[in-house]
Amino acid sequence: MKYISTRGQAPALNFEEVLLAGLASDGGLYVPENLPTFSQEEIASWAGLSYAELAFKIISPFVNDCIDDADLKQMIDETYEGFNHSAVAPLKELGTNEWVLELFHGPTLAFKDFALQLLGRLMDHVLVKRNEHLVIMGATSGDTGSAAIEGCRHSKHVDIFILHPHNRVSEVQRRQMTTILDENVHNISLEGNFDDCQEMVKASFADQSFLKGMKLGAVNSINWARIMAQIVYYFSASLAVGGPHRPVAFSVPTGNFGDIFAGYLAKKMGLPITQLVVATNHNDILHRAISNNDMSKSELVHTLSPSMDIMVSSNFERMLFDIYDRDGAAIDDLMKRFKTESVQLDASRWDKMRELFDSCAVDDETTCQTIAAVHAETGYLLDPHTAIGVKAGRECNRDAAVPMIVLATAHPVKFPDAVLKANLESPDLPAHMQGLFEREEKLTVLDNDISVVQRFIAEHVHSES
Repeated sequence: MKYISTRGQAPALNFEEVLLAGLASDGGLYVPENLPTFSQEEIASWAGLSYAELAFKIISPFVNDCIDDADLKQMIDETYEGFNHSAVAPLKELGTNEWVLELFHGPTLAFKDFALQLLGRLMDHVLVKRNEHLVIMGATSGDTGSAAIEGCRHSKHVDIFILHPHNRVSEVQRRQMTTILDENVHNISLEGNFDDCQEMVKASFADQSFLKGMKLGAVNSINWARIMAQIVYYFSASLAVGGPHRPVAFSVPTGNFGDIFAGYLAKKMGLPITQLVVATNHNDILHRAISNNDMSKSELVHTLSPSMDIMVSSNFERMLFDIYDRDGAAIDDLMKRFKTESVQLDASRWDKMRELFDSCAVDDETTCQTIAAVHAETGYLLDPHTAIGVKAGRECNRDAAVPMIVLATAHPVKFPDAVLKANLESPDLPAHMQGLFEREEKLTVLDNDISVVQRFIAEHVHSES
């Protein structure tokens, strides 16, 4: 399996190289040269597998020329043994043909655990084999940071630096990151928004000279391995409601476009998906791009669903690469123009996008109304991101006979402000997080200046493995 850049100028790499590289040298994102596909009969034969067994079936074609099956199986088993539900990704029925896929049973209570607990193990495996040290630099709008830190904190071959927007993540999200005191973990609270954090990470990958010869690695969903691991739960959910012989639809709370891109890939790999709904908050560039062909940036607004407070959705580039028939030069031109001006897709490309996705933007008031209504109807408590997914799924549903599965991306305990504004009580922290608000925090607040951030990283890297 080889991987190519969305901008067409970087060399093709194998899985191991892509895992450590993160962003391509031409500024693009890596995607598989060819996708594995599965027949309906093969998918149906997986119905009785555990989540870890299913994950091995789907992930192994992407890595099998780089990691032995036995090692891969062990890493996958260890990853999902750490989840606190036997089904790993259980489904809960909200109503007739409406389901919530609970993706918050990992150690940091968010869907990012599915990929990042595995990513940490994959990176450690490769770094030990190569006897190399990696400097990980990541940006988070809230959930990626804690999941990445949890996945990488035990590695002696990694220093991890996570940038989050100062005062723009929930207190639980912040403390999940900043109360990890390991010497190789560094939290940077940036005086800016998530897009500033993400842009700084991308710029640092483009010019790594500040590291003086050390390598930079990625945990954001620019890293292909993140997307790969997220494909699995689309298959798992489908099988749980009678797939593949029964088609399904998905509504996905969407910020950086990685989670729903994984669903698009699952469909291309053979899973019968009739509809993919992009659910966004006030920061609605993805909804505008899909519904009105409007890729203009607007001011980023802080909302009750902070993990989706994103205006530059990195993985949208991977989608555009497919929409533009994998024309790297066209994507390079489009993304360069997008940095400085409002862009539109060619009409035929936009038509393709609308065939593949529906979309909906949900404001804070409607988010809280949805949390309250679902709780009144069912007794089930949604986090604000999942509430946006529920509302978007209901608004965009094309066929009531097809199960609509909403991805529940985080546990509501992480977002008490939204729950309280819905006039409900926030749940208690789970047992393993008891005392979170009393623990010592370690973080550094830095100016929104790339030279300041890069200097801090260079000064705090341990070069010895």
